[in-house]
Amino acid sequence: MGLFTLATDIPWLSLIWLSMAVPAVIIALIPHQHKEAMRWVGAVFAFASLVLSLLVFLAYEPGRAGFQFVERLNWMPQLGISYQLGVDGISLPMILLNGIVISTGALMSWNIDTRVKEYWVLLLLLTTGVYGVFVSLDLFLFFVFYELAVLPMYLLIGIWGSTRKEYGAMKLTLFLMAGSALVIIGMLALYFGSGLRTFDMIVLAQNVTLAGNVQRIFFPMLFLGFAVLAGMFPFHTWSPTGHVAAPTAVSMLHAGVLMKLGSYGCLRAAMWLMPAGANTWLPVVAGLALLNVVYGATIAMAQRDAKYIIGYSSVSHMGLVMLALAAGTQLALMGAVLQMFAHGVMTALFFSVVGRMIYERAHTRQLPELGGLYKVMPFATIMFIIAGLSSMGMPGLAGFWSEFIIFLGVWERYPLVAVIAVLSIPITGAYILRAVWAVFFDEVKNPELLKLPKLTWQEYTGATILVLILIGVGLYPAILTELIDVGVRPIVAQLEGITLAGR
Repeated sequence: MGLFTLATDIPWLSLIWLSMAVPAVIIALIPHQHKEAMRWVGAVFAFASLVLSLLVFLAYEPGRAGFQFVERLNWMPQLGISYQLGVDGISLPMILLNGIVISTGALMSWNIDTRVKEYWVLLLLLTTGVYGVFVSLDLFLFFVFYELAVLPMYLLIGIWGSTRKEYGAMKLTLFLMAGSALVIIGMLALYFGSGLRTFDMIVLAQNVTLAGNVQRIFFPMLFLGFAVLAGMFPFHTWSPTGHVAAPTAVSMLHAGVLMKLGSYGCLRAAMWLMPAGANTWLPVVAGLALLNVVYGATIAMAQRDAKYIIGYSSVSHMGLVMLALAAGTQLALMGAVLQMFAHGVMTALFFSVVGRMIYERAHTRQLPELGGLYKVMPFATIMFIIAGLSSMGMPGLAGFWSEFIIFLGVWERYPLVAVIAVLSIPITGAYILRAVWAVFFDEVKNPELLKLPKLTWQEYTGATILVLILIGVGLYPAILTELIDVGVRPIVAQLEGITLAGR
């Protein structure tokens, strides 16, 4: 049982995504000169969405299989399209993650002073789409929310970004649009190939009637369409560029949540609905993901821009998620979902320190130009070090458990791959320690850096929330692993059922 029971006649999941859509409309109606009111409306509703997510999380029954808080309404029955929502042990941590990142991201957006109305409307619409993806059980509705989450990124980066922002925005958008085209092909294959003429994901999963050969043809399209957003090698190049160009809150959402939409789609749609295709192609995915892990960490080591370091670090850490998906074991998939959560919180903390606290004061992210910031930013120093320790897999922080479980799960299927992937750990330690020294403890290169403005209450609050979550999950991972374990079982059963049938 959950800690308490919520009223069943209230559409809680609809309220979660509406808690982002409604303030977008409210802010659009506020006169342009009332910038502070827009900020407060955005932040209050962001925290309201987090509270709603927490209520659902605490009321969820972790030991009960299947989807909970299900809502269903016939939308276009002639086409087999319904408005169907629900959560399980996979989607629930992602909903909570989105609430955490948008709440802290709203605090980090307080300094946005250009076209404030448009910024907040786009930011909230993006988050609406993210919530919608994680609660959707209809594949068409899933795709609608997916597009809503992706498309605002172009304007958010192109207008409010920095460092080749037009190039970064265009590159990101073109890559993700190409991925969306592949997703549509995969959806059509499921709709027509199954003979069921429905987009209901539960029905499609329970009646895997799509021929094995058809799955083997269309699985890589559906999987790759989502994997592009997850930053899978060799389609990852948009990601570090987008991270660097985006404003702070958008970088937090980009790395913290949007990339998880990709891996979530790979797991929820491609692997769950096309298990025969998954068993054929996942060994290939394992090879590409291994390149993600080692290549991303190695390239991060060579960077001089702190944001690029975090960007390529994200490529490496998301490679661990994709590697776990490729293994497909119970442990591996549990580790993948936990890593999605842990990495989301960790990168949000990284970008809040580098993008908001440092860059917007020092106007540089170049390691050779920084140094000695611990003298004026002791709080930011501590926050960055904690995020770095989680990235390195330090026990006591969330990153340790997710990576440890992933390596256990991958070893069950690909022992040699697990051994090679572990090599990323010392590389990660090297570039994190190098960045910590260069930014905070090296000699001061520019005396003006010792006169930087003090941090604001929004920065203290946002970073503290993120750190407490990293530590809390690190000390008591069972708060997530228990429900994730139950959530991934149906997908593992799909994969093993097809594997056994093929023997």
